[in-house]
Amino acid sequence: MLSLIRLPRVFTINQVPKVFHEDSIISGYRHPRSSATDCILSLFQLTNETLNIWTHFLPTWYFLWKLVTVVLMQAAWQDSFTWPLLIFLFSCCIYPLASSCAHTFSTMSARARHICFFFDYGALSFYSLGSAIIYSAYIFPDKWVNGLFHQSYIPIAVFNTVICTGLACYSRLGLPFLQYNHDIVKRFPECQSPRFSKFLRVVAFAYPYLFDNIPLFYRVFLCVGEGCTDNDTNILHYNHIALAFLTGFLFATHLPERLAPGSFDYIGHSHQLFHVCGILGTHFQMKAVEQDMVTRRPWLLEHSIPVTFSNSVGAALLCLVLNLTIIILFSLPLLSAPVCQEKKCLWIMGDIKHCKEHS
Repeated sequence: MLSLIRLPRVFTINQVPKVFHEDSIISGYRHPRSSATDCILSLFQLTNETLNIWTHFLPTWYFLWKLVTVVLMQAAWQDSFTWPLLIFLFSCCIYPLASSCAHTFSTMSARARHICFFFDYGALSFYSLGSAIIYSAYIFPDKWVNGLFHQSYIPIAVFNTVICTGLACYSRLGLPFLQYNHDIVKRFPECQSPRFSKFLRVVAFAYPYLFDNIPLFYRVFLCVGEGCTDNDTNILHYNHIALAFLTGFLFATHLPERLAPGSFDYIGHSHQLFHVCGILGTHFQMKAVEQDMVTRRPWLLEHSIPVTFSNSVGAALLCLVLNLTIIILFSLPLLSAPVCQEKKCLWIMGDIKHCKEHS
């Protein structure tokens, strides 16, 4: 039966438009005008995106199982102290799912590629807020609890999501409406200044991560004496921090494929390793905050800022609205522009030769 299914063919870097190129990845590219069916079928063949998809799609179900467990077994909705954990676990489900969908359907067209990754960036931004909400509730060192920084921590984190999503989307195409032209392939800034575009994207995600982790970095690296919350959970935090920095390193450097272009096209390139390290880091982060939530609960209920709708669920909803608004603003010009309308791409010997307009 499987032999009757014809899997889409794959192409080399010289056979696809520049908008689809990946640094130091030479082969394994899918057709740049794939149908949705072709994209789904490509999940079951080896391309340079296959492991990118599965390394985030499978963990989504693990985090969803954790979320359902908390909802069903801990009566979470009746206990406001558990709300930050629910928001965090929900964000842990959203970001790998959005990433796997983006990698799956990004070859349907150039504009689809941009919009898919706009949602991917928004999901990562929401995950950063989920981390901030749970850190505010359970992670802050004792001596910082209820201080000025603690009280302003969530509002700043919400603002950071706007910066994160907006800057990441800007790194792909510039400002919507003002800088978009009709030919989005020519407008693609990574073709013109890929290093600057990459730098903007690294900053977009490094900045909220570093801000979110200020209380944790202080707690595990700098704090000494009374009020430092030095407990057994810190080893899990060390694991998470190490994996987070390794994740950022892989994303920024494109190692190991940069050392041997073409050798890691299908298995072992940096984006796959980036996904794996990111998921493992999230796993250790989840374990750490769960342990802190349980062990510190009596003290936090007495001394910390109470968990309310506004500093937990309300902040998360506001983040979702703001991020969706940003994504829509960046996507609308792509959807409304007459990009290669009614084109038929002519393929000769598997190469994209040129496109002819049909009136």
